[in-house]
Amino acid sequence: MLFRSDGLIPNASLLGTLTPMGQYDIEQWYKLMQVNLNAPFILTQVTLDLLKVSDDTSVIFTSSSVGRTGRAYWGAYAVSKAGNESMMEIWSDELADNTNIRMNTMNPGATRTAMRAKAYPGEDPNSLPKPDEIVNTYLYLLGPDSKGVTGHKFDAQ
Repeated sequence: MLFRSDGLIPNASLLGTLTPMGQYDIEQWYKLMQVNLNAPFILTQVTLDLLKVSDDTSVIFTSSSVGRTGRAYWGAYAVSKAGNESMMEIWSDELADNTNIRMNTMNPGATRTAMRAKAYPGEDPNSLPKPDEIVNTYLYLLGPDSKGVTGHKFDAQ
């Protein structure tokens, strides 16, 4: 029996602390890089053979606005999301000519999640969309309408 995967969204993430880079806890830095950057890389690498079997595969790495433009105090979180952006570009370039794998990143934007509430405790969560309200861009990238779209940075909102 031949197994395959038509899509992958490695989306686990930790926020860490919002603190100056010069004061960032080294142990916390390593932990964030493990979860936010190394885990998506490893998961994608170990499933690469399954992803190659499909005629149309989509991998969507999760990014953030602070991963596209660095912002003070966002430290390891911002660096890890910038790493996801670069990783996607490299993999997209390497796989574009010899596989059917599409690689893109998605910035979900301000969304009503526990992580967002931790980062912005004074923000009214009811002013933000719920995760199921931003799913359409993900579905587009996972589906056949985006066949051939690779190496791009998308915003869900």
